[in-house]
Amino acid sequence: MPDLSSVRALAASQHGVVSRRQAAECGLTSRQITTLISKGQWRRLRTGIYLVRGDPAPALAARVMAVQLAYGPRAVAVGPTAARLWRMQGLLSGPGYEHVHVTVPGRSSATPIGLRLHGWDVAPGETTLYKGIRLSTPGRTLRDTVLLTDRYAAVSVIDSALQQGLVTPEDLAELEAANAGRLGASRTRSWWSQADGRSQSTFETRIRLICTDAGIPPETLQHPVYDSHGDLAGHADLAWPSHGVIVEADGRDPHSLPGALFTDRHRQNMIVSSPDRLVLLRFTWSDLQHPREIVAMIRSALEAPADG
Repeated sequence: MPDLSSVRALAASQHGVVSRRQAAECGLTSRQITTLISKGQWRRLRTGIYLVRGDPAPALAARVMAVQLAYGPRAVAVGPTAARLWRMQGLLSGPGYEHVHVTVPGRSSATPIGLRLHGWDVAPGETTLYKGIRLSTPGRTLRDTVLLTDRYAAVSVIDSALQQGLVTPEDLAELEAANAGRLGASRTRSWWSQADGRSQSTFETRIRLICTDAGIPPETLQHPVYDSHGDLAGHADLAWPSHGVIVEADGRDPHSLPGALFTDRHRQNMIVSSPDRLVLLRFTWSDLQHPREIVAMIRSALEAPADG
C-alpha cells in the first residue's frame, strides 16, 4: 500500500482533488495511481484529475477545482457557478444547473459535458481567491450571471447578494453600466433597478415580481407587525399597509420543517389578532405555478372594503 499521507494532505487543501502530476510529485508511481483508480478509491473527474476521497458525489467546489487544475491558473469560475460558490440564492435547478462556468481567455465554444467555457477577459481586480478557488468578485459575478439567466433568477440573485452584503445598492448602477455593449445586456438593463435587498428569499423575490408585473407592487417589505400588547409579533414578507394586507411566503426549506410550521402558525395567529386587523395571505412554493391566482387573491384583498 503506497504512502498516501502527502497526497491526502494536498487534496485536503484542494477540496479533495489532485492532478496526476501532483500525485506523482507526492511520490506515487503511475502504476499506483492506476491501481487506486481501478479499485474505485479515486474517482476521475477530468482527464488526469481525480477526487481522492469517498464523497458519494463531488461537491461543486471539487468540480470547479478539477476544472482549474485541468485548465491552469487563468481559469476563473464565473457567472452562475461563482454565484453558487458565493452562496447567492436564486438559481433554480434545471437544465444546465450543474454546469461549471469557467472563463479561460481565448477558449470557448465546444467543451466537455458539464462544462461551459467562456472566453471573457476578466480583469485582475474582478477576480479573487475564495477557499482556494479562483472566482470572480461578487460584482463581476452578478454582471455575468444576469446575462445567462432569466429575469426572475437574475433579480433573485441580485437580491441575495444585496441581502448578504456582497454588494451595495450603490454598486448596482455601476455594474449595469459596466455591462453596456455585452451580448444580452440590453434586455437586462431594467432588472438591476428591480432588485431589493430586503427580500430574504428567492420565493419572496418571485412573488414581488409577479405582483409588480400585475400592477400591484408591494408598498413595503419586511413590514413590522405588532400584537395586542404592542409587542413585535414579526415582520411580514410583503405588505400593503394602506390596505391592511400582508403576504407571507412559505418557502420550500425552513418553512417545511415541523418546528418552523409551528412557529409560523403561532406567528400567523399573532398577526391576525393584531389591532391593525390585517388580512394575511400565505403562499407556498407550488403556488408560483399559478401566478394569476396569486394576483387575483391579493387584488381581491386590496379591493375589499375595510371593516368599519
